[in-house]
Amino acid sequence: MSSSSLQQSIARWVDPGIRTLSTYSVPDATGLIKLDAMENPYHWPEPLIDEWLFRLRRVHLNRYPDPAARQLAATLRKVMGVPDSAAVLLGNGSDELIQIIAQTLAGSSRCLMAPEPGFVMYRMIAIFTRMEYQGIPLREDFSLDLPAMLTAIEQHQPAVIFLAYPNNPTGNLFDEQQICRIVEASPGVVVVDEAYHAFAQASFMDRLLDHENLLVMRTVSKLGLAGLRLGLLAGAQAWIEEFDKVRLPYNINTLTQASANFALQHHKMLDEQTARIRTDRDRLMNDMCLIEEITVYPSRANFILFRVTRSQGNQVFNALLKQGFLVKNLNNAGGALSDCLRVTIGTPQENQGFIETLSGVISKI
Repeated sequence: MSSSSLQQSIARWVDPGIRTLSTYSVPDATGLIKLDAMENPYHWPEPLIDEWLFRLRRVHLNRYPDPAARQLAATLRKVMGVPDSAAVLLGNGSDELIQIIAQTLAGSSRCLMAPEPGFVMYRMIAIFTRMEYQGIPLREDFSLDLPAMLTAIEQHQPAVIFLAYPNNPTGNLFDEQQICRIVEASPGVVVVDEAYHAFAQASFMDRLLDHENLLVMRTVSKLGLAGLRLGLLAGAQAWIEEFDKVRLPYNINTLTQASANFALQHHKMLDEQTARIRTDRDRLMNDMCLIEEITVYPSRANFILFRVTRSQGNQVFNALLKQGFLVKNLNNAGGALSDCLRVTIGTPQENQGFIETLSGVISKI
């Protein structure tokens, strides 16, 4: 097949919305100090690793996993404080849960809505599932524009609204009363995405019983278990039963079930690590605020968003990269994120190296 005929075939058969997208790109961090992906920088103690490996030796890889991951679900319910009357659904990371929700609610002219800037997968998955996507701009300080949200809800009647709490990539917590107004005004479901709950210490999990259209989503990735790819969705039994029809069989593999269940039985260690990260976040934020050439935005997550003045975002990103620090460059998103970079909280040594390097880079622009 010639190159031209191949492109014609692709143009004929690939969904036009898919062809407009770019692949979700993850840069190679080999040899770099990796501060771009909101990961927990801490490992487990060696004795705990030995205990975990002993547990894995008893796993039977020749058998399919428990399709409902019942033991793991029970552990997650306890650790994450899911109300007894709420149901849960587990996913291969939050991304799969977002996709399951969209697939279940998709239909002709159905709308998926989210504030912007926000988590990029909301928009991408809307396109994957052929839903109409409506991004509602945040205010200049990245707070919710409640009047604009309520007007858009009335106009577009969204099947689902995603609200990241705290928001990614901005790091701030939206006003809880405004979120309640959105839930009350929404004809469809509202998903409060609490991926960074461990750092925010604020949640809508205990409000699930107050609103039948409210769902809460969590992940274990930010707790230090990003490699396991495990997310949780909690909400009314009737909603969860419908979403479960779309879930692929055996979506939580045997090793993830065994590893996550083991790790969450030691959640106090994970809690200590996240507490350390919260302290280091506040310290790094204070240090960054002393640099005059950047604007630092308040964060309740495990990352800090900052804007470089004089349109030098790309220059600062590349200078940091040359000196071994990989952060997230958000400048290409444009709009409200022009000249913005996002740094994940690392170890104290990594944070100190970053602030010293950033100060040196900024002084030269």
